[in-house]
Amino acid sequence: MPNSVVATRRQLVPFAAVSATYFAHIGFFNPYLPLWLKELGFGLLAISVLTSIQAATRLFAPYGWGWLSDHTGERAKLLRYSATVALLCACVLLFDLGPIALGLVLLAMFTHTSSMMPMSEAAMAHLVSLGGGFDAKRYGRVRLFGSLGFLVTVFLAGAWFEHFGMKHFPGWTVLSLAAVTVSVWLLPDLKEAVSINDVKEAVMPVLRQKPVIWFFIAAFFHVLSHMGVYVFFSLYLDSLGYSKVWIGILWAVSVIVEIGCFFTQSKWLNKIPLTAWLLVCSGAMALRMGMTAQWADVLWVLLVAQALHALTFAAHHTVCVALLSDYFPGRLRGRGQALYTVIAYGFPGVLGGLAGGLLGDSLGLQSVYWASMGAALAATFSAYKVWRLQYPLGNFPKTA
Repeated sequence: MPNSVVATRRQLVPFAAVSATYFAHIGFFNPYLPLWLKELGFGLLAISVLTSIQAATRLFAPYGWGWLSDHTGERAKLLRYSATVALLCACVLLFDLGPIALGLVLLAMFTHTSSMMPMSEAAMAHLVSLGGGFDAKRYGRVRLFGSLGFLVTVFLAGAWFEHFGMKHFPGWTVLSLAAVTVSVWLLPDLKEAVSINDVKEAVMPVLRQKPVIWFFIAAFFHVLSHMGVYVFFSLYLDSLGYSKVWIGILWAVSVIVEIGCFFTQSKWLNKIPLTAWLLVCSGAMALRMGMTAQWADVLWVLLVAQALHALTFAAHHTVCVALLSDYFPGRLRGRGQALYTVIAYGFPGVLGGLAGGLLGDSLGLQSVYWASMGAALAATFSAYKVWRLQYPLGNFPKTA
């Protein structure tokens, strides 16, 4: 086996640790933050505003960090700074805070955590792009550690909070971000070479391309649909009478199928074009949201809906990262990943969180999932446009 391949594998191990610890943090924080805020006495609208702060930081922070990392090549050092500051912010959550102070602390913390995945994904995409091609197998094997981390904490946190209540939520935040900070300090000091021509590479010519425009529209509506899960799913299940243990289990089901998808994706991802997978994933999202809206009180239906997470998140995420690697090669990679975070997670997060809060408060949480289904249908149409732009009628590839 070539030494370069062995070296690359060794370089990917720390990225697996970062992925595991970061998503272990997300695994308890995102599902249970609304329940913690509810226990603090906040109403649904206040909860939607506070949880939307995370998405709001994705409107500006990822691109700023991406621009800086592209121009300096110092992704590892910037990740260390971000994690350390986020940990210090988390320590403030241990104190009793009013709504404004809590919002400011979350703003500072999210501003730094929102930088971590775009920079980490950009650095990892650089390592797994062998011979100019995106290596889905290596990417999936690293990314599944993030899913494992999420799975462990979403299940354990559910059992913990069911038994002890939500009072330990700030402590879980500090400990999980401490693990993230340790892992990023173990990253190798990899610095991508920066040339004058690379730094001057422009993003706008890429963004003017029709396939790229429709790709970002599809990603926007797809993740907007997902906001029904990210922001309101735990509250929805709680309102239907599910215990915190069952809430954790239902989150865990989605992550288990996600792990299976990441582990096996190299065997089936190349069977059809990436743009066709984009269409399949968005269609599955529409089905998932419809099932969740109509039959969330039927456990087996909800379990099937959660199992669709293999397509609606895992496969969709890999497809998006791979397409971004094609659309934004070389020194554009960091900004491409950051733009994806801003357009696909920032704007949909703010819109989905606030509009979902207003909709749920006036019409009930079930209405949020019907609206999410509508967003998924818009994503499906947009993904169809991306596919058709690559493969017009009568011009389909014989093999993937």
